[in-house]
Amino acid sequence: MAVVREFPIDRWNGPFSADLREAALADLEAGAVLFFPRLALMLDERERRLLSTVATDDRSKNVSFDPATGMCKGTSLVGDVQRDLAAVMNRFAESATALLRDLLPRYAPALQRARTSFRPAEVAGRPLPWRKDDRRLHVDAFRSRPTRGQRILRVFSNVDPAGAPRRWHVGEPFENHARRFLPSVHREWPGSAALLALLGLTKGRRSAYDHLMLELHDAAKRDAHYQAEAPREVFDFPAGSTWMTYTDQVPHAALSGRFAFEQTFHLDPSAMADPDRAPLRVLERLTQRTLA
Repeated sequence: MAVVREFPIDRWNGPFSADLREAALADLEAGAVLFFPRLALMLDERERRLLSTVATDDRSKNVSFDPATGMCKGTSLVGDVQRDLAAVMNRFAESATALLRDLLPRYAPALQRARTSFRPAEVAGRPLPWRKDDRRLHVDAFRSRPTRGQRILRVFSNVDPAGAPRRWHVGEPFENHARRFLPSVHREWPGSAALLALLGLTKGRRSAYDHLMLELHDAAKRDAHYQAEAPREVFDFPAGSTWMTYTDQVPHAALSGRFAFEQTFHLDPSAMADPDRAPLRVLERLTQRTLA
């Protein structure tokens, strides 16, 4: 199966055919990237001008929108202009939610909408420390927001007004990736998860699963030989297209591109058609331990 699977969807809301829904669910859970070349977030002239002026602040790679507060963080914009940006980001988040609800109805009752990001800066050429450099193949794990086994499902849309694509590398199956790096992971210090939560450095207590996923994330990014030689598929997502994948399962890297939206969702593995494909279950099988 190709890592990137194309679907002929050109609207954010269904109804979608049963065959299309079944294929999307099977491919997504198997570790594919679902690609929608004709699914664009439509922006009017005022919105395009707004997005072209957005800059991040000195501390952030991206602008984030919190649906709980309706506020943006990580941008130098203020006042009415920031509120206009928040409105566009919220519209993207609602569109992504509608797409998942109608294309993957099995997930709808359990789907949890998290933060939205807008990524205005060019990825290529940006100086970053290795741990924060998403141009390196990696699986996603949150350092300060433990998931305790919940899935990380992300929807992306390229809205670059100049028409430039967003280039990704998509790597090997998750089990192969985990087998490669599990022998080198560091053991968790006893009591460290409780201490991090007590100090407010994590939002809740890390599970053994969170520790392992962070170790896999870091081990892949710091391994220069892996980054140079690992199997991968190179794919350019054109402007005006959308794609989604489980970024906790699919090793990926963003090599170039700018002006993209991203919406994160969380899902308990029990809501999946095949929970055994979840990284939690794969790692529990490989380590013979209960991890969350």
